[in-house]
Amino acid sequence: MAAPQEQEQEQGHQREETRSPEREPEEQAPETLAAEEQVPGEQAPDEQAPEKPEQERIRAEAAGQDQEQRPQPDTARKPPRRRWVRWTRRTALALVLIVVVPVLASQIALRINYAGDPADGTYTRNKDAIWLGHAWVDGRKKDADVTALARDLETTGIRDLYVHSGPLEHDGTLPESAYPRARWFIDAVHTAAPGIRVQAWLGDVLATESPNGMRLERPETRAAVVASTRQILATGYDGVHFDLEPLHSDDDDYLTLLDSLREVTRADRAQLSIAAHQIDPVPGFHSFWGTVAGHPKWWSQEFFGQVARRVDQIAVMSYDTMQPLQSTYGGYVAQQTSLALEVTPKSTDLLMGLPFYHENRFGHWNHAETVSAAVRGVRLGLSRTDADRADFGVAAYVDFAATEEDWTAYREGWVR
Repeated sequence: MAAPQEQEQEQGHQREETRSPEREPEEQAPETLAAEEQVPGEQAPDEQAPEKPEQERIRAEAAGQDQEQRPQPDTARKPPRRRWVRWTRRTALALVLIVVVPVLASQIALRINYAGDPADGTYTRNKDAIWLGHAWVDGRKKDADVTALARDLETTGIRDLYVHSGPLEHDGTLPESAYPRARWFIDAVHTAAPGIRVQAWLGDVLATESPNGMRLERPETRAAVVASTRQILATGYDGVHFDLEPLHSDDDDYLTLLDSLREVTRADRAQLSIAAHQIDPVPGFHSFWGTVAGHPKWWSQEFFGQVARRVDQIAVMSYDTMQPLQSTYGGYVAQQTSLALEVTPKSTDLLMGLPFYHENRFGHWNHAETVSAAVRGVRLGLSRTDADRADFGVAAYVDFAATEEDWTAYREGWVR
């Protein structure tokens, strides 16, 4: 601690530093000198009082402008970038959780669904079918072809032939020129393969996803389809098989059409058969897919049941499934088989489609959608849901694209 005299000197020195402007009066403005001559404790004139705060304000503003003009360090720009990186990472993680995880989970579930052994006796009930191309009714096929077809059918469980006899016009009419050799083919099959039924496969594109196509909401169009059905049954067909696509779930106009067609086919003692879309793998999936892709590929299970109760046969188009592996495709077919069995009445024949064709495109991968995988999936679904069901079979699509390997897989896996 300093001595008292030294403290006084230090305090005096501090006071001098505080009043340092008085030592250099020549540098001070006249107004400042006048202010310093005032008696201590006396208030300065009013016009002098705000001067010091005003100067401080000016200096503060000048200092602020200088600070703004100074180049900012790079670190000042990094926080926004870090926020952008964090946002990107979080968005990517959200997409993974929303898209990748559910897809991966579904693939695992389908693979598990393909596991296990089918029950004994889950083989053909001799109520299978096959879609045949237009060549059988337009004059390209001959007697020898029918003889070969009948011979091939002997070692199968096929009972129904869906022979392409259309297509229908967009207004529902059917030109007779579309099936000039139909009568010949029907008689030839009945002679060469007694017990085999020949059905007219009729179809058209619906205007559900484009401006062009058949419009079932028009009563005159539905009436024309009914008239075309009477017309072609008069040729001698054993039934009519309809394939109208893309047909959206919960289409009441389609149900109305089926009610009218059923009256015609029953009166003629003919079969009414339809090709059906797949069933929602999870409830409401057709609505989700319709929103995302604009093509609600699936039907609700409830709508499938409504259709099945109005027909004699319903054949599920259980191909073009977008599955990447045989195991997931087979698991998917097993699931579809179970879903269809749950809502199809015993009075209706239920057939599951087999892919007798070979394409590689989005929606259908040739290495995944095989006949052997489909047959195993059908047997697994049948085993788990209704193993003893009699009115059940498979339907092969399509004869002109089938290979010998397809026929072998069908016979070995399903016919035995």
